[in-house]
Amino acid sequence: QVQLVESGGGLVQPGGSLRLSCAAAASIFNIATMAWYRQAPGKQRDLVASVTRDGVINYADSVKGRFTISRDNAARTVWLQMNNLQPEDTAVYYCNLAFLALNRWGQGTQVTVSS
Repeated sequence: QVQLVESGGGLVQPGGSLRLSCAAAASIFNIATMAWYRQAPGKQRDLVASVTRDGVINYADSVKGRFTISRDNAARTVWLQMNNLQPEDTAVYYCNLAFLALNRWGQGTQVTVSS
């Protein structure tokens, strides 16, 4: 059973920062691709950023230069540092673990950007 536990969401003003964390209680974390997705009300769930086990990183165009994804295999944790947040970043953010046919989601954490 692969469980992902997220934390770090909240309410922030435009231009502010938040750091999301996702901890995995499974050793498969070390060989999996980890990613953050987000889903705004009435919209589909979209990829925000991903990092492979070898450290190859991919970002959605909308967050490039503002968000940074990182992982620590020893801690089995992946982070998403979000800077210069804007109202359009408001969404529920989900952590994802993927390895071959295995695909797991965290419970989601709400990020609200509003003045």
